[in-house]
Amino acid sequence: MGAETTVTAILDTTLGVIFTWLGWKTYKILWKYTPYSYPNARINAMEAKLLSEQRFNELAESRTLQNFIVNLEDTDYKAHLTSVPEDPVEVEKAFERALAATYLLMKEILPDRVSGFFRLLLEEWDVRNIANVVKAKVMGEPAVDYVIDIGTMVPKVRAMAEAKTMEEILVILEGTPYEEFYQKLLLGEIGVSEFETALYRVYYSKLLNYAMERKDEERAILEEFVRTKIDIRNIMTLLRAKRAGLSGEAIKPHLIPGGSVRLDTALNVDDLGMALAELDSTKYGRALRDVRERIERDLSLVEVVLRDHLMKRMGELTRFYPLSVATPLAYVMKKEREIRKLKAIAKLIADGVEPERIKAIITGEESS
Repeated sequence: MGAETTVTAILDTTLGVIFTWLGWKTYKILWKYTPYSYPNARINAMEAKLLSEQRFNELAESRTLQNFIVNLEDTDYKAHLTSVPEDPVEVEKAFERALAATYLLMKEILPDRVSGFFRLLLEEWDVRNIANVVKAKVMGEPAVDYVIDIGTMVPKVRAMAEAKTMEEILVILEGTPYEEFYQKLLLGEIGVSEFETALYRVYYSKLLNYAMERKDEERAILEEFVRTKIDIRNIMTLLRAKRAGLSGEAIKPHLIPGGSVRLDTALNVDDLGMALAELDSTKYGRALRDVRERIERDLSLVEVVLRDHLMKRMGELTRFYPLSVATPLAYVMKKEREIRKLKAIAKLIADGVEPERIKAIITGEESS
């Protein structure tokens, strides 16, 4: 009887451990994946509303900005374009607001453990605004014309634009991560270009630190996204500088730490062609090689190719991790691409470019 009791106790204990383990595993799975079910379903519905190539071609036929705006009235852009004057700059700002609204929506619908990342993405407008205001002040231009009312620091940026002296801006930036670098600018320790690079270093450092603080696939996906974004910026900086004939020593201070590829060798070559050749050995080599001849004529194509590379990579991760942060990241990149095309069409229409040429430019068959 005693033996049977012992066996029963052992079985009960074993079953208890198994059920506890199963319960813990089930909870972990539910905690990881369930919070993505609703937002990802909503994102999939939003993705179905992205504009088709046929629609872009129809928009290219608009001929006037007024017609262009009217032709978008059946889209979500209507809310952002209402009352916008027929001015390509104002139309561009409207599309920027639409993109910012997309980031805010992701922040609202995604699980708390990753939603903060999309708020951080809004801070890129802070960096752009601060850099643009300071550059305008240095050049003696009206800084308010360069402010976009998007980001987390709009009141401060507005105050900076209206400041009477450069010293007033230091007071406005007090307590922000950018105060130290603006002080160095005022003291003449760095120039405007170095100041702008410092702002972007702060921004990308925040993104990367946030990614590294996540767990499991959330960390892996966000880390790859941020490091690739840094690579894209660094590669563009490198190639533009090489086209201008700058040395590696002159370029290096303008690169952002944290990228996934080493650019040391490419930094020290003599010209743009050699720099592109050095990039062949990186993970971006194949994508760049396919359009090498066109890149020689139009460097902006590099950024398009690398962004497409990142978007495709997020798409791959979405298939591998269907309930994850890869889905909203892939969607955001598609939305960014759509908005870049819309801004390009608006500018080309305002410049009086013929519809057929606009179509060729936005499909990549001709460089603008």
